[in-house]
Amino acid sequence: MSLTHVTASSSGPVSPSSSTLRPLPLGAVRLVGGYWGDWQQRNADTVLAHCETWMERIGWIGNFDAAATGEPFEHAGIEFVDSEVYKLLEAMAWELGRSGDPQLADRYDRLVERVAAAQDDDGYLHTSFGRSWQRARWSDLEWGHELYSMGHLIQAAVARLRTAGGGLLVDVAVRVADHLVEVFGRDGREAVCGHPEIEPALVELGRATGDHRYVLLARTFVERRGRGLLAPIEYGQEYFQDDVPVRRAEVLRGHAVRALYLAAGAVDVAVETGDAELLHAVERQWEHTVARRTYLTGAMGAHHQDEAFGADFELPPDREYGETCAAIASNMLSWRLLLETGDSKYADLIERTLYNAVMVAPREDGRAFFYANTLHQRVEGTVPPEDAISARALSSLRAPWFEVSCCPTNLARTLASVESVFATMTASGLQLHQYGDYDVDVTLPDGTPIGFTVRSGWPYDGAVVLTATTATDAPVTVQLRVPAWADGAELETPEGRRAAPAGQLVTVERTFVVGDRLTLTVPVQARLTVPDPRIDAVRGTVAVERGPLVYALESTDLGQDVGDVVVLPEVPVEDHGAGDVRVAVATRSVEAGPGLPYGSPETETTFVDTVRLVPYATWGNRGPSTMRVFLPTV
Repeated sequence: MSLTHVTASSSGPVSPSSSTLRPLPLGAVRLVGGYWGDWQQRNADTVLAHCETWMERIGWIGNFDAAATGEPFEHAGIEFVDSEVYKLLEAMAWELGRSGDPQLADRYDRLVERVAAAQDDDGYLHTSFGRSWQRARWSDLEWGHELYSMGHLIQAAVARLRTAGGGLLVDVAVRVADHLVEVFGRDGREAVCGHPEIEPALVELGRATGDHRYVLLARTFVERRGRGLLAPIEYGQEYFQDDVPVRRAEVLRGHAVRALYLAAGAVDVAVETGDAELLHAVERQWEHTVARRTYLTGAMGAHHQDEAFGADFELPPDREYGETCAAIASNMLSWRLLLETGDSKYADLIERTLYNAVMVAPREDGRAFFYANTLHQRVEGTVPPEDAISARALSSLRAPWFEVSCCPTNLARTLASVESVFATMTASGLQLHQYGDYDVDVTLPDGTPIGFTVRSGWPYDGAVVLTATTATDAPVTVQLRVPAWADGAELETPEGRRAAPAGQLVTVERTFVVGDRLTLTVPVQARLTVPDPRIDAVRGTVAVERGPLVYALESTDLGQDVGDVVVLPEVPVEDHGAGDVRVAVATRSVEAGPGLPYGSPETETTFVDTVRLVPYATWGNRGPSTMRVFLPTV
């Protein structure tokens, strides 16, 4: 692959001024059905309205109305609920850019007007701080989330700027950013926010507006991190990533979402300022974190108490936190690293994380969500009321809304722009990183148009068919990612069939005529996966994967508690298609000592049957159940 950097164009959530791979312009990729097209439409039809209705009902949107009056009011929700409104606005903006739905446009405009009315004259905007009856501005940088919330406002404005060219929310965000430059810039207050998010937001606003002051402020925030500017807390300074400067850290640590948002912002800063040392530091942290602190699903965060990474190989399945927002933040980071380096390992992790750690969150109807995502449900869950708020980490089944509902709105903005991570371009051609049913059309920097229909039953079927819809006057390159798990993949071109090595980009260079077809055939047979023995919580177990999907055993299919059986790995996994993957299970009894669940190593195994597994992301949709991903063999 050429390492020549190409310059920016208007694109999705991330648009570096220069990078090895370029994100495609808005509208270049259009989902036309399949897994992602169906979910994106469900997001437009259901998830957006669901989030808006809940936030209207419980007063989170009403906070802006109350703040605009200037009269004392009782604030609804925790300090940072403003950010959920902003994430909804971002999701709406991306969806409007795709569909132009006039009814959604009306809802969007009315909501923006309500937000704008609450902005102070100097640009400050937050409904929880700054008024005479509230805490003072910037008085609780550890927990107040002021800069965090403003970061989400800015990202929502960038979405509007890129899809509509401007508007009231863009004006609001620019005033916010100008205020932050004045307060926290070179001669301002030396401080950082307890929850990173402002950093990637400021860089993206700088990219979108051309105002480099915002990039420089983001750099300032990144460089201040790790200097102990935040007050000590019981979890230690690493919770805030305030223990070690970013460029000296070896691994992502502390609160998982905070760490990943900060790392994403650091990559943005490194790219826009040419800071190779900072970029390499984040690459190093990604490598260490993925190799030692990441679940099979791509999820991150092993601790419930502080929503944090554990130590290396501390990955308990039953106590996994695996917050949905952390999975989304992981993909934010991996996408930035993919664009800058061109290394397909980042696209591999995006795929794994999207299908398993992100898409486990929504219920099939898009009206309930997981916040935390366990890999082992030991007791049957309790069905939460459809009209009540649930505690964020305590829901044992998907819940319609949470006291802290960062995950539903984060999912909404992710689904509204998910196609933005499917493909990129270079000066010489097109790269496809994710598969599904979509059309892609783009003009290369030299003016050459290139277009394909992409059709695939991914993630359930491994055949990916590209058909050229545009003729090229000269040779161009098309590169297709072959996942690291895809041993035995083949590529068929008009010239013949050849092997497509796993974990690489396979390249076709040719002058295309309309109707030319490329077919990538990727084996997706079910396979057993064993954990690193240093992950002692799952030593002596296996998991089942098929293509990019991780599978799970539910008591719904077993007819008894999943803790009652072991899997027989010597019996081949039966693969009758994505919806019918089966493993052989048995009961195994131990002659326990008196009063204790322990005994001699002699056991008795009794074969039970083969039992169906389900894609992990779909578990819990059929009602309460016990569930596990890692199946014991002893």
